[in-house]
Parts: sequence; C-alpha cells; structure tokens
Amino acid sequence: MIRVQTADFSVPDEYQLISQNNADGAVVTFVGKVRDFNDGSAVTDLTLEHYPGMTEAVLNQIEAEARERWPLTHVTIIHRVGLMTLGEQIVFIGVTSMHRKAAFAACEFLIDFLKTKAPFWKLEAGEQGASWVEARDSDEQAADVWNNK
Repeated sequence: MIRVQTADFSVPDEYQLISQNNADGAVVTFVGKVRDFNDGSAVTDLTLEHYPGMTEAVLNQIEAEARERWPLTHVTIIHRVGLMTLGEQIVFIGVTSMHRKAAFAACEFLIDFLKTKAPFWKLEAGEQGASWVEARDSDEQAADVWNNK
C-alpha cells in the first residue's frame, strides 16, 4: 500500500494492519521524523513538496522491486507532504515476511531508494531563513550498495 498524504499517521494502527498474517515471523518498521538540525544548522520546520501522480508511480516501482528481491507479504509506504514541525512524523515504511533477514533488508532498501528516487523536495526553515535541501552523496551511496546485490 502506498499513500502520500498531508495528515499524520498512527504507527500502532499501521502495525496492526500489516501484522495480521500468522505465517509472518517478522515485522519491520521505519519512521522518519523532522529533526531540529541539518548539516549543523538549526531547523524549525520543514515543508515537503512532491509531484502528484509521479510520486506514487515511483513508490509503486520501488515496492515492486523490493518484492522481486525478497519474499514479502505486506509492504506499506506512507509519506507525508506539506508543512511539518519538529518531531512530526514524515515517513512510515512497514514490511512483513516469513523471515527477519528479508524484512530488515527490504525495509532498508525501501527507505534508501525512496530517498534517492522518489520526487520529493524538502524546504527547511530555521533562524537563517528557508532553503531547499540538496540531495546527499551519502544517500546515493546507500542506494548504490543495492545495485550490487
């Protein structure tokens, strides 16, 4: 399931939705939050923009690739857009599988590819004003690791 939304999400509710299959021995989740700094500068809030339609299509492609690589039962990707303040949740990734290694690897793969492939743009605001966040080399390097596996 892929959702791009402005509203917050409930981690316990999302966990309950994906953890219903008793054959799954592993449930792995990741939640990304708005933090109070980036590259040494204070952050007060964050605005995320996206390309509607294309964003969901890219997220569906990323999910499909994860399903090709690992035996997954459930995959949920929720990404928020709009204005968010410190500590608010931005992204939820939840995966289930019969085995933990597949679930952990798929969850990590999904966030690595989401950060580098999905068309989201991040505007951070702080005491220094607002600025668009550039893509990080470290995110690209993390995603590149999966190309060799």
